[in-house]
Amino acid sequence: MKNVPFKGIIAYPITPFDENESVDLPLFKTLVERLVASGSHGIAPLGSTGVLPYLTDQEKEAITEATIQQVAGRVPTLVGVSNLTTERTIHHAKFAEKAGATAVMIIPMSYWKLTDDEIVNHYDAVASKISIPIMAYNNPATGGVDMSPTLLKRLLEIPNVTMIKESTGDVQRMHLLKRELGDDVAFYNGSNPLALAAFAAGAEGWCTAAPNLIPELNLSLYDAIQNNDLASAQILFLEQLNLLRFIVAKGLPRAIQAGLTILGENAGHLRAPLQPLTETEITELGHILETTKVAFD
Repeated sequence: MKNVPFKGIIAYPITPFDENESVDLPLFKTLVERLVASGSHGIAPLGSTGVLPYLTDQEKEAITEATIQQVAGRVPTLVGVSNLTTERTIHHAKFAEKAGATAVMIIPMSYWKLTDDEIVNHYDAVASKISIPIMAYNNPATGGVDMSPTLLKRLLEIPNVTMIKESTGDVQRMHLLKRELGDDVAFYNGSNPLALAAFAAGAEGWCTAAPNLIPELNLSLYDAIQNNDLASAQILFLEQLNLLRFIVAKGLPRAIQAGLTILGENAGHLRAPLQPLTETEITELGHILETTKVAFD
């Protein structure tokens, strides 16, 4: 595979805010450091977990720079640069490259339904302005566009579009990608409850916010897969499945912020319209975390 700098567990940090809903950069760096120190194989700021759509251009740039500074080359960085317009996507992609990002991730965000040609032109325009690899991110639940395997195959004809992140929650889609694209293209799982199935389908890695809460389990699952130990992988996956389902169902920023707080970590605040989990939800999450860690221990 060419220009594929990621494998394993690629961790998403949340973007924490202070009481006035301003981005808390020192706290963000602390949370990024936790992910690196816990053994994550890559760091991916400014995705869904990092509430990319709720940030200004200046805040996105500050988060990008803070990530690069804190990671300091210890693991590769995958910076989300998506925007509704091609011009702004190019702007953020160029900024990320100049700041030192290893690669960028782009989801075709859409208010109006985009055609396949419009999407291809969008990626091609961004790719023509940068030299680092691009991960094409397919998540119709958040982006409003579902990119078919046929469309993804077209995107991969663009030289530096070398990776695909698949988050539809359809494991058959992953098998189809593997069959259609072969071993020359890396695809990554973005659907937490499908972690084991995605690795079985040939995923190169798992993009997830879960390492904020259960890094040992996430990394142990990947290690078991690498060792072809399916029995252990199944056990490890089932131990974390309840938590994976919970954080997806309740919303990643809200659930990770609450989970970090339960674990005794300062996780800052959310930015409206996002609201904290309810007391009932926090109690449920605390129980899931406790039983998950007890099972793993």
